[in-house]
Amino acid sequence: MNEAVSSRSFGGEGQRITIAILAMGGQGGGVLADWIVALAESQGWAAQSTSVPGVAQRTGATIYYIETAPRKDGAEPVLALMPTPGDVDVVIASELMEAGRSVLRGLVTPDRTTLIASTHRALAIVEKQTPGDGVGDPTVVSAATDFAAKRLVAFDMEALAKFNGSVISATLFGALAATGDLPFARSAFEEAIRAGGAGVEASLRAFSAAYDQAKAKPVQPVRRSPEKRFAAWPETGNAELDRIGARIRALPAAAQPMLAAGARKLVDYLDPAYAHEYLDCVGALCERDRAHGGESRGFAFTIAAAKYVAVAMA
Repeated sequence: MNEAVSSRSFGGEGQRITIAILAMGGQGGGVLADWIVALAESQGWAAQSTSVPGVAQRTGATIYYIETAPRKDGAEPVLALMPTPGDVDVVIASELMEAGRSVLRGLVTPDRTTLIASTHRALAIVEKQTPGDGVGDPTVVSAATDFAAKRLVAFDMEALAKFNGSVISATLFGALAATGDLPFARSAFEEAIRAGGAGVEASLRAFSAAYDQAKAKPVQPVRRSPEKRFAAWPETGNAELDRIGARIRALPAAAQPMLAAGARKLVDYLDPAYAHEYLDCVGALCERDRAHGGESRGFAFTIAAAKYVAVAMA
């Protein structure tokens, strides 16, 4: 038997598998679709993929649709071009709200569909343009997807991909392999990645990590607000960037994580000189904070300034 075979009866007369992928620009949705098609064809199945682009980077995702079926007596099956509500076996969503949209579209049904979704967020335009906190509640979407799908695999596949030096298409592919909804051995999935020829080792690491995660703990709970993570300013060996780090370390320790985040944002936004301008501004505010007893208050004013000045400058 293959390492990954679900309880569905494969290979019978007329049997086909339908897969819808909802992915945003730059996430490798096309690569994932190509891997799935190459995988099916390498196992002697017929496969076909189509795509309908979204409007832009974050106003709509591209829907990739794949149908694959075993050939009968060497004949090519007739395959559809678009997903039909109630007739999708696997939905793969590259972001949590896209998983929610797949439910609203009727692509996910409790009698049939395995939903594979990354739980990270990439904010939509309507969320960004709302004054204050306009971010949608991820817990509502998570509960809806759990109810709507026959089977749910949901965890932060974007973070797992980055940790392994790859992109989310590799982790989504690993999660798909772990479900067993495609009747092919894990080694066949890995061979499809190798055949792609680009970023193979990193993609295989991410694939393996997601495969193991989907097997061990397929669903991770989501939080209403993401946990804040601050990385210290690294030693880069670049004189200009290391000077930024030295300036950050000269300021109060309580403010350094936020200052590093702000400086990183402004280097990325423009250049190191702009980050130095930012540190000039926040440094002056820090002196005023210190003069008015800020140290006894944990330099709360300086920390707030480090955040909001960076946002304003970017």
